Amino acid sequence: MGIIIIMIVFGIISFAVSSRLKSKFRKYSQIPLSKNLSGAEIAQLMLTDNGIHDVKVTSVEGKLTDHYNPVNKTVNLSEAVYYGRNAAAAAVAAHECGHAVQHAKAYSMLEFRSAMVPVQNASGRIMNVIFMMMLFGGFLLPSLIPFKLALLVIIGCYTVFTLFAFVTLPVEFDASKRALAWVEERGIVTSSEHGMAKDALKWAAMTYVVAAVASLVTLLYYISLFLGSRD
Repeated sequence: MGIIIIMIVFGIISFAVSSRLKSKFRKYSQIPLSKNLSGAEIAQLMLTDNGIHDVKVTSVEGKLTDHYNPVNKTVNLSEAVYYGRNAAAAAVAAHECGHAVQHAKAYSMLEFRSAMVPVQNASGRIMNVIFMMMLFGGFLLPSLIPFKLALLVIIGCYTVFTLFAFVTLPVEFDASKRALAWVEERGIVTSSEHGMAKDALKWAAMTYVVAAVASLVTLLYYISLFLGSRD
């Protein structure tokens, strides 16, 4: 019951933050950028200014699907951002290029996060197996794996999830800091547009904060279950 309550509470919080984020982006997407540059043009300009010539800027489908892929060195912008000529598009394009700059400069937290990806993926697969066993073979679970051992495995997996989530925070905040500093110094945005870009990125960052706190609370819940089972 405890985990269900946690899921409901953070599900509501996550929905509220996500809705606020989408609302901000809709609002700022309707205000034309004074420089009349598209997100793709801004991204390419920021990469060039930072001496990065081996990263490609591409367009991907979906909304808020923007991301930087360090494996194939691509800044992937959603169509609204790629073609958009507004403060929201400028903010997102520069933010994703901020990750490319981190990669080029070997930013330690990004490297640590990238190194954790295989462990994170493996932990996810293990969790899927454990939960499938609990869901479809609850009465058989004790004979397959002791309850305390199952809790230890879950705690181990959530420790990885939580560490990954909290390592993600400085990576995201730093990318936004680089983005906002560059668009201001380069004169890409006016003072009012800079405020819009900062506000949009703040709400984008809040989604990561909520995810990190939710993961930590869930981890603490399973730890309390384990400690309780020892009494």
